[in-house]
Amino acid sequence: MTDLSIALAQSDFVFGNPEQNLLKATDLIAQASRTGSDLVLLPELWASGYDLPNREKYGSAIDQGWFKRMSEGAVEHSIAVGGSLIERDQESYYNTFCVFDAFGNLLGAYRKIHLFQLLKEEDYFKPGTQLVTLELNRVKIGLATCYDLRFPELFRAYSTAGVELILVSAEWPARRIAHWDLLLQARAIENQCFLAAVNKTGESQGENLGGRSAVIGPMGEVLAQAGIQTQILYGEIDLGDLKKIRRWMPVLGDRKPDLYSKLNIQAGEQCWVSDQDREEKIPN
Repeated sequence: MTDLSIALAQSDFVFGNPEQNLLKATDLIAQASRTGSDLVLLPELWASGYDLPNREKYGSAIDQGWFKRMSEGAVEHSIAVGGSLIERDQESYYNTFCVFDAFGNLLGAYRKIHLFQLLKEEDYFKPGTQLVTLELNRVKIGLATCYDLRFPELFRAYSTAGVELILVSAEWPARRIAHWDLLLQARAIENQCFLAAVNKTGESQGENLGGRSAVIGPMGEVLAQAGIQTQILYGEIDLGDLKKIRRWMPVLGDRKPDLYSKLNIQAGEQCWVSDQDREEKIPN
C-alpha cells in the first residue's frame, strides 16, 4: 500500500534567472501532477542558484515573491510542492525550504540550520534555529537542506520525534557525489526512516552538479535513484514497511540518551575556515 507518492524534479536550473527557472519548474510540476504524485520536490535555491551577492533581488516573505509563485503552481496543478528559496524577513535573509499543499497552504517552512562555509553562506544568510515537521497524507515529515546531510544529530532529532520521512532539497556537487550517496543511506539506516532527496544537475559557476536524486528506504535500500541527467524521479512511501522494520529491529528504543549526555568528553577546537583556507584547492 502506498501512503505517499513523491516526484523529485532533478533539473539544470539556470544561475540567476528566476523567470526562466520558473517556466522549467512549472513544467516539471505539471509533469509530476499528471502521474498522480502527491508531492513534487524542487532542488535547493531553484529560482536563483547561489547568486548570493544579489540576494535582495530574489528574497521575499514566504507569502510573496517566488514562494507565492511556487504555491500558485501547487494550486494550478493540484499537487503539493516543496523547494528551497531565499527568504527575506525584515533585514535578514534565510535559505528556506517550504512545502505547500495542493491548495497553496503552507505546510512547513524550514530555515537551513547548517550554512556551508565553502560557499560563504554565512556571509549572506542567517542560520535557522528550529527543526520543522509537517504531515501530508498522514505521513509525518521532517525537512533538511543539502549540507544538513552531514550532521546526523539533526536527523536523529527528527527520528526521535516520530518522523517517518525526511525530505532533502540540495545543490550538491558532482565531485562529492559519493558522499551524497553514502550519507543518504546512512541517515535512513540509522534512523529507520525514509529519505527523499532531490539534487540539481548541470553546471553552476563552473561547478558540475551531481544529480543522483534518490528515495531511500528505512533499511537503506535504494528504492529509486536518478543518474546525472535531467529527469523526474518517482518513489513511493509505504508506512507499513517502516513499522515492520522498527518492530523487527527496535534500534531507536535501545538508545541511551541519558548516558550520552553525561559522557565526560572534552570537545575539540572549532575549525573555522579562513579566507586564505578558502583559496586553497579543495580535495574531491
